[in-house]
Amino acid sequence: MPRDATIRTLRDVVFVDGVRTPFGKSGSMYVNTRADDLVVRCIRELLRRNPSLPPERVDEVAIAATTQIGDQGLTLGRTAALLAGLPKTVPGYAIDRMCAGAMTAVTTVASGIAFGAYDVAIAGGVEHMGRHPMGEGVDPNPRILAEKLVDPSALVMGATAENLHDRLPAITRERADRYGLRSQEKTAAAYAAGKIQPDLVPMAARDAEGAWTLATVDEAPRETSMEKLAGLRTPFRPHGRVTAGNAAGLNDGATACLLAAADVATELGLPVAMRLVTYAFAGVDPEVMGLGPIPATEKALRNAGLTMDDIGLIEINEAFAVQVLAFLDHFGIPDDDPRVNPWGGAISVGHPLASSGVRLMIQLARQFAEHPEVRYGLTTMCVGIGQGATVIWENPHYRSEAGQP
Repeated sequence: MPRDATIRTLRDVVFVDGVRTPFGKSGSMYVNTRADDLVVRCIRELLRRNPSLPPERVDEVAIAATTQIGDQGLTLGRTAALLAGLPKTVPGYAIDRMCAGAMTAVTTVASGIAFGAYDVAIAGGVEHMGRHPMGEGVDPNPRILAEKLVDPSALVMGATAENLHDRLPAITRERADRYGLRSQEKTAAAYAAGKIQPDLVPMAARDAEGAWTLATVDEAPRETSMEKLAGLRTPFRPHGRVTAGNAAGLNDGATACLLAAADVATELGLPVAMRLVTYAFAGVDPEVMGLGPIPATEKALRNAGLTMDDIGLIEINEAFAVQVLAFLDHFGIPDDDPRVNPWGGAISVGHPLASSGVRLMIQLARQFAEHPEVRYGLTTMCVGIGQGATVIWENPHYRSEAGQP
């Protein structure tokens, strides 16, 4: 009998597994590596790590890139699926929401799974900023500026961060630098404890001289100090506050994750790392795009019937320290709250634009396994041209007797 179109039951969606390449500095360790090869490596690793998944059961491949040109173009999800060895019957597409591209790939295929259109899907993102700088080949409609639809600074991400400092004078450069230093320190501690490495896919690459190397760790993390950070120049404004020490760098890298309906994960013997609760996107003034995570998170919390007090772990993308600090101040969260980016973030490991949303999810999934006392966590990020994105997840390892209610 045909399904009764008047009765729809949404299915639970689970995050099965996620991997990423080590993130490189722009045009450095991946200078001679194609962007599509980075994400192909991630897809192949997902299949290798989950042998109980028949490749033909993958119903969709959604891959994001901000600059969809050259080796980041040509319907990237479909070409990456073919290059990764998935059956030709597996479809795919490319998607773009700038920094939240991979996050949007996840929410889009997750909606299809919940609706019943898919059982299993792969979502991810890639950005090779060394080959394709943000804005390469774009031609903004002149009306955007001529009709003053946005402030001219909205098209320069670092300038929007300076604007945010102007609006929020309590967020000083010293405070932003201190946040950036903590990000580096937390990432160093996580690496020393072996927490990040399990989800990094070793990537063969050729350096600028053509010699083969093996990328096994992120290239961007570095030792620093408040004194060193105070001496950095402010490239977006004379005597400004945004520096290379309190902002994410320009990076190359890729991510991919496996999502499935909960019942299908059980059927196929796939692990469940997180359960999707809800998600939300929101728009803000483009000239202060760093505020985006605030309304997106408020909307997601309302959708879920939760408050920030219910959230035990927060993975927020560190595009700029001021953007993270604005979020923390809004929700009354201390700068050093242990719930927030416990393994550091984009300031330390890097931010290959469209790929970063899944990096947040990979880290949250690992942290859920370590913290059965935490029931809910969220991943959130700001988005260029004035948007925010938030996804709320539930911990399948949660035990109320472990601590937090």
